[in-house]
Amino acid sequence: METPAPRADELLIRVAASGINRADLSQIAGRYPPPPGEPAILGLEIAGTVAATGEGVCALLAGGGHAEYVAAPRGQVFPAPARLDPIACGGIPEAFLTAFVNLAIEVKLPPGGTVLVHAGASGVGIAAIQVAKYLGARVAATTRTKEKLPALAAAGADLALLSPDEDMVRAIESSWGKNAVHAILDPVGAATLPGDLAVLATGGTILCLATMSGPRIELDLSLLMKKRARLVGSTLRSRSREEKAAIVRRFREEILPGFDAGRLSVVVDRVFRPADAAAAFQRMRENKNTGKVVIDWQA
Repeated sequence: METPAPRADELLIRVAASGINRADLSQIAGRYPPPPGEPAILGLEIAGTVAATGEGVCALLAGGGHAEYVAAPRGQVFPAPARLDPIACGGIPEAFLTAFVNLAIEVKLPPGGTVLVHAGASGVGIAAIQVAKYLGARVAATTRTKEKLPALAAAGADLALLSPDEDMVRAIESSWGKNAVHAILDPVGAATLPGDLAVLATGGTILCLATMSGPRIELDLSLLMKKRARLVGSTLRSRSREEKAAIVRRFREEILPGFDAGRLSVVVDRVFRPADAAAAFQRMRENKNTGKVVIDWQA
């Protein structure tokens, strides 16, 4: 394809690395088309250099990232942390901004709050554990794979739980007491929501990020009412460019310094060449990754 021509509100970026996300798999399957007016090419996050200046940057995208060049909205571009290489930087935008928008904006998580992160060994999961700890919270995280438990602890999780083999509700209650969790990030859906509601604190929030185990459930509405709970559906890709720009501005101020301070990092699972992209998508489809799968466009 031709190199994209940036509009007045866009920057042409030469891509060094692009992160793979489950949204890519959904788009491949025909279930998650890009928002109107956005590129049909896959890819929601990149690191690279501004073509006109050579400045190292990261960018949050609604599409177009898995390519040599992308025209990125100016408001969704931010400086690449100097402490990290371009491969790691390619795994920042979608994962860490998803964690930030849900924990800091949707929930307004207070210091000392408690967070539960499902699918904690995913790119977003590891980012969410780190962001929650950075904001002063204690964190429980789950994974379905025993071998991934150490990654949860390494990211900062206070409780690393094997799900569904371990009774999540009992484990959290035995450590922190009943009704102890203020915010739950849940990309799993049907299989985990009943347990989420059981451990949720009064006035707490369950954030539904995806439906990996299915979209339909039976929910105890009386318990939802009793706990005055919020059940929030949350996506990042479908938000307007203006809203994303506002989120990125806050992210630059409140979270981005944590990378150069060494308090935040990107866990890169595996790096693939563009010619091997199919294997990269398949690795995520089979749930083999711990952290980010990244395509190296400099390879």
